[in-house]
Amino acid sequence: MAPTADDDFDTDVLVVGSGPAGGAAAVLLATYGVRTTMVSKHGWVADTPRAHITNQRTMEVLRDLGLQAEAEALGTPQQLLGESVFCTSLVGEEIARIRTWGTEDERLSEYAAASPCTVIDLPQPYLEPLLVGHAARRGAAVRFDTEFLGLTQDEHGVTSVLRDRLRGDEFQVRSRYLVGADGGRSRVAEQVGLPFRGEEGRGGSMNIVFRADLGPLVEHRPGVLYWVVRPGEGIGGIGMGALRMVRPWHTWMAVWGYDIDGPEPVLDEGEARRIVHRMLGDDRIEVEIESTSLWTVNQRHATRYCAGRVFCAGDAVHRHPPSNGLGSNTSIQDAHNLAWKLAAVLHGQAGPGLLDTYSAERAPVGEQVVSRANRSTAEFVPLFRALGLGDGLASADPGAGLRLARAADRAGARARRELAQAMQFKHYEFSAHGVELNQRYRSAAVLEEPGAEEREWARDPELYAQPCARPGAKVPHVWLVDGRGHRISTLDLVGGGRFTVLTGLAGHAWETAAERCERELGVPLRVVRIDAEGARDAYGAWQRVNDDLDEEGCLLVRPDGFIAWRQDEPVADAAQAAAQLAKALAAVLHR
Repeated sequence: MAPTADDDFDTDVLVVGSGPAGGAAAVLLATYGVRTTMVSKHGWVADTPRAHITNQRTMEVLRDLGLQAEAEALGTPQQLLGESVFCTSLVGEEIARIRTWGTEDERLSEYAAASPCTVIDLPQPYLEPLLVGHAARRGAAVRFDTEFLGLTQDEHGVTSVLRDRLRGDEFQVRSRYLVGADGGRSRVAEQVGLPFRGEEGRGGSMNIVFRADLGPLVEHRPGVLYWVVRPGEGIGGIGMGALRMVRPWHTWMAVWGYDIDGPEPVLDEGEARRIVHRMLGDDRIEVEIESTSLWTVNQRHATRYCAGRVFCAGDAVHRHPPSNGLGSNTSIQDAHNLAWKLAAVLHGQAGPGLLDTYSAERAPVGEQVVSRANRSTAEFVPLFRALGLGDGLASADPGAGLRLARAADRAGARARRELAQAMQFKHYEFSAHGVELNQRYRSAAVLEEPGAEEREWARDPELYAQPCARPGAKVPHVWLVDGRGHRISTLDLVGGGRFTVLTGLAGHAWETAAERCERELGVPLRVVRIDAEGARDAYGAWQRVNDDLDEEGCLLVRPDGFIAWRQDEPVADAAQAAAQLAKALAAVLHR
C-alpha cells in the first residue's frame, strides 16, 4: 500500500504521545503504509515501570505486527506471575494467597484455549521502545523533545503548533488527522472539548522504584504482586500497599497510599527507604532507591473519543487505577481499532463515516474498564472486614483481626471462612478473562444479522472468556494445521491490515467473489477456505466454535480481527457471492 502524498500536508497523521497508545498507533499506521509523524514532549520513552501486565488480546495485536517473539523475550513469562500473596510484610506472616493471571489449575486450560498467546509482564520502559523503535523502522517520523501546544482544524485537515524543547522555537505541522495519545492530562482532549464523566483525585498513592535482591523471599512463591497489610498504619488505619516485581527478583516497585485531602507527602530518599523497609519487614535488607513519584486514583472516562479530524486514545480518554492491569492493554487496543480505519480512509478504500465507528466501538470499552478497575479497588473492603478492620477505619487493636483468623476455635473458624470468601472477590481483579476478551462491538462497521437478539452469556462475562463467531465479536482462536503439518491459529489467517473472508472447503464461490470485489472496490481481500491445504481443521475445533456456519457461507473479518459480517447460508453462485460481499464491504466501509 503506497503512502498518500500531498504537498499541502506535512504528514497524513500526527500522533501526539509515545506511550502505549501513541507508540502502538505509530507502528500500526506505519505498517499500513500511512505517512505518520509521532511527537513526544519527553526526551525518551517512559523511565518508570508504570503499566506492566500485558494480556492475551494485546499479545495478539503484537503477534499481528510480528512483534510477539520480541515482546516475550523482553517480558516475564506467565508462570512467574501466578502467586499473589497477602502478608504482614514480605518476611512476615502470610495471610492468604490467590492464583492470578490465568495460572490457577482450573483456569490455565481456559486461557490456553482462548488465544495462541500467553499473558506476560512487560513494563513500560521495555514495551515503549519496542513499539516506537519498530514505528521508526517501518517509516514513521519520530520526534522527541517536541511539545504539542495547540491545534486548529478545518474540513481538510489539522494544523498543530509544536515547540522544539531543545531549541525553544515553535513551528506548525499540517496533517490530515491527529491522534491525541498524550496521557491522563491530555491537552489534545481538553482543546477539542471531549465530554467526560466521573471524577479525578479520588485517592493518592506513591510509587517507589528500588533495587534489592529479594529472590530468597519470593522464588518459592513467584508472583508479580505481594500485598502488604499492616493494620493501624496509613490512611484510616488500613495500612495496605503492594510490592510489585518489575524484573525478577532484583527490581521492584513499592506502592503505598497517602491522604489526598492532607498535605502532599515529602518523599525524599530517606522516607522512601523507611517505607520500603517497613513493607519488607527487615531493615537489614540492602535497598537502592531508583525513583519516587506520586499519583492520584481517578474514575473518569470520555463518552466520545473524537472531534472532527482529531481522535484520542489511551489514558487521554480512560483514567483509572492500575487494578486489573487494563491500562496499557486498553490503550494499545484503542490504537488497533483506529489505525486500520484511518488507513482505509487515507488509502481511498473507505468513506470518512468509518472513522465515527471508532468512538462508537471503543468508548463503551473504556467505560467498562474504568468501572471494573475502580470496583476492583473497592472489593478490598470485604478483606478489610474479614481482618476486623471494618471498612478500613482505625480500630483500637488493629491486629486483633489477624490474631482471630489464626485462633483454633469456633470464632477463628468463622473468621477464616470470611477471609476465604473475601479473597474470592479478587478473582474479578486478577482473573477477569472476560473483561479482557469479551468485547462485542456494535457500530455501523458491524452488520448485525437480521432479527439477531443479544445473546445471553453462558457464564459470568467478566470472569470467563466466551468466544463467538458472530458479527461484532473477535474471530475465535482455534488451532488448525498448515501445509507443513505445523499448528497455525485462525488469528494468523486474518489481520495484517486487510479484510479476510473465512469460508469452508466448499466455499469456492467466495474466491471468485473476492477477486471481483478487490478489482472493483480497490479493497485488498484475502480468502481462506478452512480445511483446504494450509488451513486444515484437523482437530475439528473450527466446527465447534463457528456457531453452525454453513461450509459454503462465510465470515467477513476486519483488519483488526473482528467479524464485520456473516453469511450463514450457501449462495447460488459466484455472482451472488460477489454481490453480497460487495454490498457488505460498501456498508462497513461507508462507501
